[in-house]
Amino acid sequence: TDTAFDVQASALEDVRPHPPEAALVQLGHVLMTELLDVVGDTALEDVQTILAESLIGAFHSAAGRIEREADRARDRMRVLERDFDGSEMADTELQDATRAARAADVAQAACELVRDAAAEAFTTTTGEVWTPWRGSRRGTHLTAAQLEAKQALRAIERRKSSDADPGGPVVAFRGAPFADSQADAGRIFDALNWARSQWPDMALATTGARGAERLAIRWAQQKGVTLVLARADFDRHQKAAPFRANDDLMALEPTCCLTLAQSLDSERAARGHPFGPALNLAQQALGRGVQHVAIRPRAA
Repeated sequence: TDTAFDVQASALEDVRPHPPEAALVQLGHVLMTELLDVVGDTALEDVQTILAESLIGAFHSAAGRIEREADRARDRMRVLERDFDGSEMADTELQDATRAARAADVAQAACELVRDAAAEAFTTTTGEVWTPWRGSRRGTHLTAAQLEAKQALRAIERRKSSDADPGGPVVAFRGAPFADSQADAGRIFDALNWARSQWPDMALATTGARGAERLAIRWAQQKGVTLVLARADFDRHQKAAPFRANDDLMALEPTCCLTLAQSLDSERAARGHPFGPALNLAQQALGRGVQHVAIRPRAA
């Protein structure tokens, strides 16, 4: 059965065939699997994550460049439509610009399919989750959309840009970097599944920090839930960055805040203090009358 991508590609006026979606997905899986197989258990294993993320990032960058080409073609279309004089030359130029925009859209989608398949293979093999360093990312059937918090905020204010609008209610989550044990993962997923049962069209907002929040990102990707990332800007805010990120999360006007300030694994909990930024988000939520749920061990 043809996928939406296959139908979009076949509608182009190009005598050359496009790779089917299944082939592009396989390409992403193979590229990542081969890379990890070659560098695993070698001296390059120490930089395996950097290499893998760079490979995924290359296709993400390519998709962005192609998207800009499509935008330029659409700008050209608008100018030609505005100044259209009915001549054969003007009609030909408009058709060329239209074809260029549609072809670029398909090429961008192809890059995103390879990117997301490679990212999926990376997660399956290593347990790590890839997210772009900056910018929003539209989702494919392999992954959920991912939005920059500032773009989502602008969209909430304007309600004009569907690409950056989180859509449904926002559920914010902050968790400790060391809270990624099996016990933590189980309860984080329980809490997120509960939230989704309450708000089926929810978007998940987090900072993308390692540990508990990466587990939440993995859940969102598996469930097809839109992600909004409010990354901590350490270059600008230094030590205050994790708390400034909380301000961005609260500015999204979340319906509910979930927090896990301490690992539910007793050995890990004994080694560290509760995670301050998670406690801070809970405090902000309570101060603003936003529903807050602290993730706790399963009742005996």
